[in-house]
Amino acid sequence: MASSTGTPSGGEPARVLVVGAGPVGLTAAHELARRGLRVRLVDGAPGPARESRAVAVHPRTLETFDQMGVVDGVLARGRKNRAFTMYARGSRLVRLDADYRTMPTRFPYSLIIGQAETEHVLREAVARLGVTVEWGVRLASFEQDRARVRARLEHPDGSTEEYEVPWLVGCDGGHSTVRKQLGLPLIGESSETWALADAPVSTDLPPDTIYWVHTGSQALMMVPYQREGYWRLLDTAPGARPGDAAQRFSEKLGAGLGRPVRVGEPEWTSVFTFQQRMVPRMHDGRCFVAGDAAHVHSPASGQGMNTGIQEAYNLAWKLAMAARGQAGPELLATYGQERVPIGEALIGSTRKATFLVQFKNTLAGLALPVVFTFVRTVGPLRRAIQRKVLGGMSGLLLSYGDSPLSTADPLMGLPAGTRAAAAADRRGDPGSEALRAELRDPRWSLVWEAGGPGGVGAAVAAAAARTHGAWLSVRTVEDGPAGACADGGGPRPLGDPEGVLRRALGMRPGGWLLIRPDGYVAAGGAALTRRALAQALAPLGPQASPTAADPGAGEPVPALDPASTAPPVLRDTVELPPRVLEAQR
Repeated sequence: MASSTGTPSGGEPARVLVVGAGPVGLTAAHELARRGLRVRLVDGAPGPARESRAVAVHPRTLETFDQMGVVDGVLARGRKNRAFTMYARGSRLVRLDADYRTMPTRFPYSLIIGQAETEHVLREAVARLGVTVEWGVRLASFEQDRARVRARLEHPDGSTEEYEVPWLVGCDGGHSTVRKQLGLPLIGESSETWALADAPVSTDLPPDTIYWVHTGSQALMMVPYQREGYWRLLDTAPGARPGDAAQRFSEKLGAGLGRPVRVGEPEWTSVFTFQQRMVPRMHDGRCFVAGDAAHVHSPASGQGMNTGIQEAYNLAWKLAMAARGQAGPELLATYGQERVPIGEALIGSTRKATFLVQFKNTLAGLALPVVFTFVRTVGPLRRAIQRKVLGGMSGLLLSYGDSPLSTADPLMGLPAGTRAAAAADRRGDPGSEALRAELRDPRWSLVWEAGGPGGVGAAVAAAAARTHGAWLSVRTVEDGPAGACADGGGPRPLGDPEGVLRRALGMRPGGWLLIRPDGYVAAGGAALTRRALAQALAPLGPQASPTAADPGAGEPVPALDPASTAPPVLRDTVELPPRVLEAQR
């Protein structure tokens, strides 16, 4: 048995052990490493997955990839989808085109890209930060105390390793070892059996939309890949009939579309019974879970991978601040406080999406042409449905207004908890481009409109930049171009020569906004004062006080003193509401 005190090959002790190198684990590793933490990334599989699995990257996740600096690589490998077309019993019912006018974004589409391709881009990105996936290394068990996690790792050659690290992040999928050892139950129920296939399809349908096809008794879906002639196929009622998968898909799609369809030999198929389950907590001491380790559900709305990536991004910046001594344990507690309610809502929305996608009822099949003829001809209704579907699927309407990190003020611009990226959607506008670049900074952002009267705001902004520059970027929104600060330590200008950014942010002279590292607005107001900023930063703990000295990145992780008077937030305190628990028993 080999033993390690936390020093992988490379000589320096790691700070975080990430288990699982899928898109969620890769996102967590990337964001932790981007913030200066040393990361060890292990996966029990012998190598990268070849199957496409998840195929849709939605707008909010593309915004996140933009903040991570990897979006261009992802976009180059995928097909942009801006429509959803429905067929039933040989007739086209309706085409719903993307309508993001009420949800401004630079990415008004879902990107169709195989999960293996997404993972490839993320692996290259983490490698650039010095993190290499250790394939075939399995987490066998672990235990934790108030200062560290002791993990037992099994290597491909059969040897074992005892490994100590301050933090453990479990992104190890639906059969998560981390979740099971923490004793976190997956609450919910099993549901339907569906079949997936990636295959060449000969059809005259244009590959510019996702297709939902009803045969009269059941539904299928077709999703076009960027690779010419290849589609992701989904059968909501595969049944037990033996025979060739290509032939079954060809017959069913032909019946629903009313035209010949020839499906070639699939490159990959999977028949699975999906579940609708989630954990009641996502955080226990120094251990966390994210992605399928925390929730599993129907692929109907394509939310699993996207939700997991959002969780990893949410967790990484909080864990990095706590590990670097820049915030207290209060901040870590907000991971579960924010994400468990989203998981609860996701279970409900995917249950509805599953029902709508499969439509196995024959009577429903007869009613569909009537219903969607009405939808197609009534413009306002069609547009309302488009926005409703896109809003739930895109992730753009997700907000953290009820988070402990959100400080509401009726005089602030964008509401607390909403996406700041909504103000950076104008391509070519200098202010929008400046904000987009600012959101790629891994730190918090304090944005102040410098045109107000008096010098109080200027003094507060300058002091914040000097005191907390390691984790807080302070920018003044001005008419001129973006640039460096005059004295090397104060705020930097955020150029907005045409005023477009200030209008989009709702900022008046002297107003301010505090933006979290994940791009959500935390606080703001009409005047930047020391008291207002202190109130906004208070949820991070005393380390983030406007007068606190920044401990810096090099200081050790503080031990968690059992006698501390800090709030008992090391264990997630968010539980599923009783009505949800009762409904899922």
